[in-house]
Amino acid sequence: MRYSKAQNVLPEEIVKIIQEYVDGEYLYIPRKNGNEKAWGEKNGTRKSLKHRNVEIFNKHIEGASLIELANQYYLSEKSIRRIVSQEKALCA
Repeated sequence: MRYSKAQNVLPEEIVKIIQEYVDGEYLYIPRKNGNEKAWGEKNGTRKSLKHRNVEIFNKHIEGASLIELANQYYLSEKSIRRIVSQEKALCA
């Protein structure tokens, strides 16, 4: 999240009203209901993890062992097992 200067985005009258309550402090203004983004949507992390998980599943289907995949992706065997199970459920 990046910060914006209030005087650059709000009318002067609103800045003065806000200063009555929080003079010189940081203020978080939440998104409107319905405009929230899920974790990882904004920076592409969610998409890249989905791609990685599909790749892991496909390699497992092609014969790669859980241990090999864990070493290759720097994940625990338990995590690989979870990813394979989740992807298998999505295919069913």
